[in-house]
Amino acid sequence: MKTLFIMAWFLALATIAGTLSDQLVRPATATEQQQSSGELAKAMFAGGCFWCMEKPFEHLEGVKSVVSGYTGGTTKNPTYDNYMGGGHIEVVEITYDPNKISYQQLLDVYWHQVDPTDAGGQFVDRGHAYSTAIFYNSDGERRLAEASKAGLAASGIFKGLLVTPILPYSTFYPAEEYHQDYYSKNPVRYTFYRSRSGRDTFLESIDWSKKSMGEHLSKEDLKKRLTPLQYKVTQEDGTEPPFKNQYWDNKEAGIYVDIVSGEALFSSLDKFVSGTGWPSFTQPLVKDNVVEKEDRTFFSVRTEVRSNKGDSHLGHVFDDGPPPTKLRYCINSVSLRFVPVAYLEKEGFGEFSKLFSR
Repeated sequence: MKTLFIMAWFLALATIAGTLSDQLVRPATATEQQQSSGELAKAMFAGGCFWCMEKPFEHLEGVKSVVSGYTGGTTKNPTYDNYMGGGHIEVVEITYDPNKISYQQLLDVYWHQVDPTDAGGQFVDRGHAYSTAIFYNSDGERRLAEASKAGLAASGIFKGLLVTPILPYSTFYPAEEYHQDYYSKNPVRYTFYRSRSGRDTFLESIDWSKKSMGEHLSKEDLKKRLTPLQYKVTQEDGTEPPFKNQYWDNKEAGIYVDIVSGEALFSSLDKFVSGTGWPSFTQPLVKDNVVEKEDRTFFSVRTEVRSNKGDSHLGHVFDDGPPPTKLRYCINSVSLRFVPVAYLEKEGFGEFSKLFSR
């Protein structure tokens, strides 16, 4: 028995040492490097006709430019007359200041513009040239995009499989000048096209207030809807790696909801930098939605926190936080879905909007 205890003790020490080592050697992501140096960053998205993809991004604070173009094909310097034959798709390349707007926020805006379940094009425009895609510049962006897609799939907002691929950045070819800012240069033609494209009709039909997948899904259904890591953490009380998760350094304004049930859990107003590598909050946004339970695993007594309706394992709460509560709710990113302030009303969380207008 004593031997087993000693072995377990050394295993725990090794785990802690591995975590500390991971924190010390963790390389900065491309976005973090650009933030620290003050450089601008680029993002590229495909969402069907590029005329319709410029406006939603151009008016965001922190976005410097949005350029329509082509990518993904085999021919060099494609034009509007031949880009389809070379296998290119229509995209927009966004230049932005990562100190003012994050890649995560761009992802959130992107999903609100497309039908990610359509593999044959977008709305009235059919074929590969009008397919959806997200292009990443680094492993950090890839992880954010994959987590964002998985969270959207788990939410149940879209019916059907999300087919939008997440691909490495490829050569971007700007489209002809008359395609740039088409919506503002040719407002009548653009309005006529868009009104008949089916895009707005589809987007208006999406119920972004559908916050829940259902609290009573079977384990089998949850395995289908959640990523392996989301399932391990929320259903099997697992823990994601520190610093290598979606929200540990998210600084955007908004709320965090349960990935399973959609119930509101935490607010960015109560989020703070704990140095642990996980999202940390001083208090829940809705106290009744967070349940505390005694946890006696790992040779200690801790306080576990779970969601009320979804019964998802969220993390633990400690008494080493800052004022006013002096609590630290240490939460796994994969247990959460982030809803930016701009989408609170549309996603059915309008009651919390007033918190961010003070």
